[in-house]
Amino acid sequence: MVRLRFYLDENVPVEVARQSRARGIDVVTGGDLGLLGATDQVHLATALKQERVLCTYDADFLHLVATGAEHAGIVFGQQETHYIGEWVNWLSLMHAVYRSEEMWNRVEYL
Repeated sequence: MVRLRFYLDENVPVEVARQSRARGIDVVTGGDLGLLGATDQVHLATALKQERVLCTYDADFLHLVATGAEHAGIVFGQQETHYIGEWVNWLSLMHAVYRSEEMWNRVEYL
């Protein structure tokens, strides 16, 4: 089984990556890749190329998906209600349950 790998855009706190890595989950951030300030299209394309599920608070990604943009999966949260612990717990659960191919072009909501 190919485990999920995650890509956190710059809107998701870096602490989510740190805590997820401590649980053995493969996570990169836009900052890790030198992509702070990149367009949404660049973030989505990078996540797709690396076969990583994109994690974001940015609803613009949902609009890109609605226009048919291919992706390796998206996890969408709402900044006002989903905090670090919820992200870490959700990513841990997804990592344990889903294979990467099951997330292809799928959107999960926290």
